[in-house]
Amino acid sequence: MSYYNESETKRRIENIRKILIKNNLDAALIYYDELNIANGWYLTGWCPQFEKGAVLLPINGEPLLLGGPESEPFAKMNSAIKATRNFPVFMVPDEEYPNAEIISFQMLNEELLRGGTTLKRVGVIGTNTLPHAVFTQFESGFKGVELVDITDEYELLRSFKSAWEIENVRNAFGLTYEAYLAMKSKVAPGSYEYEIAAEGEYICRKAGANSFAYGTIVGSGKRTNAVVPTAINKQLDAGEWVMLGIAPRINGYAGCFGETIPVSGEYTKEQKDSLNILREAVRLTKEMLRPGKCGIEIDKPARELFTRHGLIDYLVCPFAHTIGLMEAESPFYGPNGTNELVPGMTICVDVSFFGHPTLYGARVESGYVITQNGCEPLSPEMDKIITTDIE
Repeated sequence: MSYYNESETKRRIENIRKILIKNNLDAALIYYDELNIANGWYLTGWCPQFEKGAVLLPINGEPLLLGGPESEPFAKMNSAIKATRNFPVFMVPDEEYPNAEIISFQMLNEELLRGGTTLKRVGVIGTNTLPHAVFTQFESGFKGVELVDITDEYELLRSFKSAWEIENVRNAFGLTYEAYLAMKSKVAPGSYEYEIAAEGEYICRKAGANSFAYGTIVGSGKRTNAVVPTAINKQLDAGEWVMLGIAPRINGYAGCFGETIPVSGEYTKEQKDSLNILREAVRLTKEMLRPGKCGIEIDKPARELFTRHGLIDYLVCPFAHTIGLMEAESPFYGPNGTNELVPGMTICVDVSFFGHPTLYGARVESGYVITQNGCEPLSPEMDKIITTDIE
């Protein structure tokens, strides 16, 4: 078993080749690593451990997986792209693999020329994360090649989800409510943050999550100010609140939840009032999730609400973003955003504040799929929690 869908991979390769034809390019070079996983996973359903990599997709012929020898057997078993080549620039520095075949980009160029493939113009995907050494060595090995940034066009393909992708996102969100209940059950004075994280991660892993799109968020007291605090060895104290979040992936596609709950089981009036403002912001933003709406429109109602209630100075993140192979990925729907929603997009409503002098920080979040007439919750249970006022 693997995490890719063969028909999806074929369709994606066809769409990328259309971009190559449009831009008069001979191939695409798609960079990725364990942190910047999405662009490579989109074609392979796979990511190396320890090493970095790239996909070289010629306009004609077989795509190649470029990487290192330690992950090569793993790739041949589980990647949608099986043809591999190994390069020092993708390997763990100073590691030696005496029985591996390791080549240079010049040698790859010569191999392609022998097979009748000449690369003169190559579209590069992932330029904001591509290591300098990879760029310069590829450029040197393919002497005279022109490298053209097509990251935006490539990533636009990822914005529009197929039925298979939506199913995976929905299944990932389906894990979030049970994870929330498990994490909530461990919240009590004296509990360690890492114990709470472990409960949620166990639930997700047991149900089939292949990884997590971010480190599980458990931040209590002043640590709620950290925006994305991963769990540490801090014990929870009575009277404070704790921010929770987890992002399980199914077949590489992420779901998530965000909620902030009282350690002692009961909110103070200040905590309750502020969370009810966040819940109202969720409802207002959710109402704007309709085809044709852009960030300028989506962001406005909740921003006005924050202004009326004196929270605008503590607003760090806009209220809506796309979710897919990453928990937060483009397009984003901030106050200056002009990208329009279309049916089939999967969107998170993510409402928060940070830096408050007495409350510190708080977040509530869940996801929705855009329909012809509006949106549907990807986790009906979490949607109900974060849209219902606390009594």
